[in-house]
Amino acid sequence: MYNSSDPRTSLATAKSGPTATEFSAAEYLKFYDMRPSQEDANGKTWLGRGQNFVIAYSESQPGAAFGRDAQVDEYVVLLPDRESSATITWEGRTETVAGYSIAFVPPGASTVSMPDGGRLVRMFTTRSDDLASTCANAEAYASQHPNIPPFEPWPEPRGGFKVRCYSLDVPAQPGRFGRIFRCTTFMVNCLPEEQGPRDTTRLSPHYHDDFEQCSLALQGTYTHHIRWPWTADLGAWRADEHEQCGSPSITVIPPPAIHTSRGMEQGVNQLVDIFSPPRVDFSQKQGWVLNADDYPMPDTMERN
Repeated sequence: MYNSSDPRTSLATAKSGPTATEFSAAEYLKFYDMRPSQEDANGKTWLGRGQNFVIAYSESQPGAAFGRDAQVDEYVVLLPDRESSATITWEGRTETVAGYSIAFVPPGASTVSMPDGGRLVRMFTTRSDDLASTCANAEAYASQHPNIPPFEPWPEPRGGFKVRCYSLDVPAQPGRFGRIFRCTTFMVNCLPEEQGPRDTTRLSPHYHDDFEQCSLALQGTYTHHIRWPWTADLGAWRADEHEQCGSPSITVIPPPAIHTSRGMEQGVNQLVDIFSPPRVDFSQKQGWVLNADDYPMPDTMERN
């Protein structure tokens, strides 16, 4: 169902079909319309979750410091603005991370500091119970959602854990989809900014058999079009949804719902797509994962 020019037409998963018989709802968290989950001297932070992940979106004050005393696994730091840098301290070593970058922070004690304040996005697995339990939509995950296997981390990075940083200044390349980075716990696709509304003749409805997608809107407004498959059981059917979400917001799309997102604003629209654990199909595409040399795939997953 991708447009013929979309690089994702080459994915093996684009050719499979949904087999699920029960479905969960999509989650729409419009942070701009919600009270923050945390508000203190660091600024304002909104927390929302999927089955395997927690997204912490912060509008931080100058000098803000976000600490994790005993972080259970690797987490993500996304700095979407060029003017907002950070310092990340882990095991007594401090790294300066430029704005417009993504960084991966190892397990253990760490602190992310924002000298000048600004937007900060952190991504954790739901193994961080203290964060998962305080998400605005925590009750939606009181029980396991269908069609999503238990979370399993990917192999440790080559050379061992350390703070690893990557610039988002990556030029587009024909045949490559977005700007994709992965670690042991997440895959993050920082999609390019789109100018103006999306062409309605070039949408990309598709589905995932067994993993959620989180779409983080950083700029502009999106309409998320979501359709669930029909089954023999009429009671399992769900109505189509066409939910408009401004920014900042996250939309959690459950498998195997058919979905596509349409930028709506005349100005800039930008999404970041988030997956936990990393996607196999994207990882098997040569050259798509920009830091693949640092983070190996599991041995059982061969490249195309």
